[in-house]
Amino acid sequence: MKSTPEELIPISFSKIVQSNAYTILILGTKQKKFAIYTDPLVGHNLQLYLSEEPPERPSSHNLIGSICKGFNIKIIQVVISGVEDTLYFARLFLEQEREGLKEIAEIDARPSDCISLALMYRVPILCRRDVLEQAVPIEDETP
Repeated sequence: MKSTPEELIPISFSKIVQSNAYTILILGTKQKKFAIYTDPLVGHNLQLYLSEEPPERPSSHNLIGSICKGFNIKIIQVVISGVEDTLYFARLFLEQEREGLKEIAEIDARPSDCISLALMYRVPILCRRDVLEQAVPIEDETP
């Protein structure tokens, strides 16, 4: 069976590496890990969530979650959809049922925001096969 570039591969969040200047999110499969760089504030908020420490103030991700809940919108998945050099692109998929019909919206978003939402709301993180193949592999000692 021949695969297509649009084929979606499940990936997982491996770990976060934080510094004062940037945050590195490490993701991938068992065979290949890659890094997405983001700003320190996103990393700080994500680390607070992962450590289960209550934040002093709600983050943007909490706001998005509250809006989704208020309008009965479900976050269904995140897709790492593109890469140019080391800049990644992502899509956030939302579902809302209205008048007996399910509507799905696909929204362009920063990968770091999408990954944070995926972890917070326990939804799948997927990556297009061609993006995973283009991603620069990194060494990761996480078991």
